[in-house]
Amino acid sequence: SMSADRRAVQEKQLLSRADDKQQRLLLPRRTHDTGNVSQSRSEKNLQAAICLLLVELCERFTFFGIVCNMILFCTVKLGYRNYQAAMVNMCFVGTSMLTPVLVGWLAECLVGRIKLVCVCLFLHFLGTVLLPVVAFPFEDIYIDRRHILHTLTKKEQKIVFYFALLTASLGIGGIRAIVCPLSAYNLEDCGLKELLSFFNWFYWLVNLNSAVVFVSISYIQQSVARNLGFLIPFVSVLMAMITIHMVRGEMIYKPKTESSLLTTFGVIASALKTCCVRYRCLSGGVTNWLDHAKENYGGRYSETQVESTKSLARLFPLFAFQILYRTCIMQIPSGYYLQTMNSNLNFSGFVLPIAAMNVISIVPLLILVPILECVNSCLFSSKGSRHSPTIYIVVGQLSAALSVMVAGFSEMHRKRFPQVEQTLSKEVLLVSSMPCFHLAPQYILLGVAEALVTPSCSLLSFRLVPERIRGISLHFLTLFNGAGCFIGAFIVQTVHSGTRGNWFPHLLHEGKLERFFFFLASLMMANTLGLWTIAHRYNDVNQEYTKEFRGSLPEEKPLQHEKAIKFYDSVLDRSPILSPMETT
Repeated sequence: SMSADRRAVQEKQLLSRADDKQQRLLLPRRTHDTGNVSQSRSEKNLQAAICLLLVELCERFTFFGIVCNMILFCTVKLGYRNYQAAMVNMCFVGTSMLTPVLVGWLAECLVGRIKLVCVCLFLHFLGTVLLPVVAFPFEDIYIDRRHILHTLTKKEQKIVFYFALLTASLGIGGIRAIVCPLSAYNLEDCGLKELLSFFNWFYWLVNLNSAVVFVSISYIQQSVARNLGFLIPFVSVLMAMITIHMVRGEMIYKPKTESSLLTTFGVIASALKTCCVRYRCLSGGVTNWLDHAKENYGGRYSETQVESTKSLARLFPLFAFQILYRTCIMQIPSGYYLQTMNSNLNFSGFVLPIAAMNVISIVPLLILVPILECVNSCLFSSKGSRHSPTIYIVVGQLSAALSVMVAGFSEMHRKRFPQVEQTLSKEVLLVSSMPCFHLAPQYILLGVAEALVTPSCSLLSFRLVPERIRGISLHFLTLFNGAGCFIGAFIVQTVHSGTRGNWFPHLLHEGKLERFFFFLASLMMANTLGLWTIAHRYNDVNQEYTKEFRGSLPEEKPLQHEKAIKFYDSVLDRSPILSPMETT
């Protein structure tokens, strides 16, 4: 029996040694497999990031290629008055800002994301192809060195032109909402300093992209202007090919569907309906009028949904003060464009493209962002500092008001110069002999305003709401910015009608365009003062708002665990394309 026991012990030892040897053999294989998975995932993320940046570059080229030439095309080719051309341009930009929200909602609720992005690519291509049909930007079609004149009447040209703008704006909205959403970046676990740094550098990259586009458009207009109309649809095709590659490679980011715009609007509508029926808003133990939408008070929405909407509604005053600010920013492609077009663009025989002036408004932003990063690092590193981005927004809006005021004085200065003849789009125009670079200060001030306002507003709209509705909050900020474009068009129409064209004239040297700028500057100053009075409501951004909110609502506690479970389903099912550090 002793020999049997000894034999059994020896067998156990042999088995244990064999198991140890097998585990040692398997461990490197598992480590190697894990390394391969992480390496392939990082390679796929890098490829998706490069494709995303290329798509955004192509989309901005087509967008700014349309915006930079619209006023000149409308006034010279379609015979529009200046105010009409400015309104068309503002409405196109506003529509292009609102369509991402609409397309995002359609992708969530009605149509699949892949089908919808294919439809939007087709609409974008259709819109850009129709533009050369109406000789946009400002050249007729050339085939084999033969000049083919257009046979379309003015009415037909306008119909095709507006249809092209509508389809192009819908396509732009789909690309921005599905292919290039801001939610594709990993911002959920970032602190205040990291978020502010991300938004600063994100908009820095966006404006660097825009600067490259404006320089390219300026060069094309100066050297091979007639080819720009055909280059826009070519870039649209290139963008479609890159996007199709992203679709086939499963690189289209799929956002979370925890909340939607319909839910937010439903909570607001339900609360308003209950208030109107009961003829009271703050009675019956209700501390906030939105509480009427809760199930406990006769509504049909949960505690989580209503509390999320309440935190979002707290940002509405801040968003409302961005409307007039966006109207001022829209002066670059409208009022400032008209001033530049009616100034001297000739420099020793070289005609400066009007699009080149837009670069002047981007340069301050490219310079200021690194400086702001250093300032933010110093402020956040000092203990006990209560740093709030609201001061940036107030100063930025003040800079925008000063820019419009300077534009008024520049207009008075421009009209003191004698008039000279200048050829634009084969049309001889009487313009001021003042060099267009005299208008640079107003462009620079608006560039400073953008560097201060846009990143800070995005930070507040992202930071001050629960994690589950951060995408909705950014959608609402976009809605208010788009409304600012349409309000700008409404102000131009109202001022033109009220002054019988004197404050927004067709011939600038015969009217008083400076009065329009002074009027807009006074509105913007009042807007800035109003924002300053409520800025203290958004100072406390250092608290961990999301954690506090989740702690009070048990329904949101499993979200982190659920996210951890679904992280490895696919690269783009829940995980973002780029982290903030990779982006920077």
